[in-house]
Amino acid sequence: MKEKITIRDIAERAGTSKTTVSFFLNGKTDKMSEETQARIAQVIKETNYRPSIAARSLNAKETRLIGVIIGDITNTFANQIVKGIDDFARDNRYQLIVGNSNYNFENEKGYVNRMLAMGVDGFIIQPSSHFAELILKIKQENKDVVFIDSQVSMDKEKWVKTNNYESILNVGTHLINDGYDEFIMITADPHVLSTRLERTTGFLHALETKGKTCKTHVVADDVTSDALRDLLYNELRFGVRTIIFVANCFLLPRVYLALKDYRNLMPDTIGLIGFDNTEWTNFSSPTVTTIVQPAYDEGYQAASILIDSLKGENKQIPNQILKCSVNWNESTKQHN
Repeated sequence: MKEKITIRDIAERAGTSKTTVSFFLNGKTDKMSEETQARIAQVIKETNYRPSIAARSLNAKETRLIGVIIGDITNTFANQIVKGIDDFARDNRYQLIVGNSNYNFENEKGYVNRMLAMGVDGFIIQPSSHFAELILKIKQENKDVVFIDSQVSMDKEKWVKTNNYESILNVGTHLINDGYDEFIMITADPHVLSTRLERTTGFLHALETKGKTCKTHVVADDVTSDALRDLLYNELRFGVRTIIFVANCFLLPRVYLALKDYRNLMPDTIGLIGFDNTEWTNFSSPTVTTIVQPAYDEGYQAASILIDSLKGENKQIPNQILKCSVNWNESTKQHN
């Protein structure tokens, strides 16, 4: 069996100290001569040495690892968030450990415990509404955390989010002024995430200010297009102009499929609006109006806030709200 190479072995062969080798492996080479760096690099190449992240985390004050916990990694919105985090982290020589919680508290708890055991320097988390129970544990380990997309508290914590409430409030007002008579909202459980609650509340408030009411349907995350088709078939009334607002990006494509037989009625009789999904909503027929969140910017800014805090520079504003845009398309009337 081949003998395992250690940092001590690298140091002896390179004619330097273990501390110097450790600094080299962690990218701390500012005060290290090019000749020393070259010797260490050559020995690492010759021995095919691969440092153990777990071992380094036990001995170092920092691992340059960031724990990222996302609610649902399968959608494009989450992909763009993670890409934004990764781009900024990589530029600053940090690496990510990513977990998918499925908005489940027990999953969140498991990821936090495992990531703490791995020695992550800090966390970026898209939290469920129950995550507050885990904040104390993270703080007791002297780890920093930045919440993204949703937050568990508006006070004391660091977070980056978008203006979901304001965006749907303004869009809802536009739609009412367009002369739609009835309004249907389809949403997953709004109490799971603060973001969902902001969206549903914003839409309802827009209607209330104009004396309008809404038929709200809270559906399961795994609801099928067929089930949604049956639901809408029982709700839609021909001759009555109706807006359907889909509050979750993962539900929008299913609702669009459910409306297959009604698309020729858009936008004059039936209007459809949702969130994000621009990878297909700009190419469908008819194209679909969506509120677009700056997901990449959210991730990039969250990483910027966390790493700024880890470095102790305190140059970043700890709480930031980014603006959504509206991509007006054929499923509703056009607006400038």
